[in-house]
Amino acid sequence: MKSRYFALMVLVLLAAFFTGCATSGDLQKLQAQVNEVSAKADQAAAKADQATRDAAAATTAAQAAQDQCAKATESCNAAAARAEAAAQSAEESAKKTEAIFMKSMRK
Repeated sequence: MKSRYFALMVLVLLAAFFTGCATSGDLQKLQAQVNEVSAKADQAAAKADQATRDAAAATTAAQAAQDQCAKATESCNAAAARAEAAAQSAEESAKKTEAIFMKSMRK
């Protein structure tokens, strides 16, 4: 009985041993998969680098736009100040003109 049990165990171990070994075809398939994953990782890294460069360019463009907006705001404020001064000057001139007109009407 023990010899039968022993023989059966030897056959099971041999079957497990041979099914667990990798063949050269299996190794080639594994190497192909590794190469494919490596290529995908390289592509992902390249895309990430490009995205980083694009983000930096967008940040630069946004900063330039912000600077232009600040300059435009300054120009608008200066124009508003000039317009206010011109309106005040025109109002003073209108008052002077009205005073002169009223003075001429009294004569």
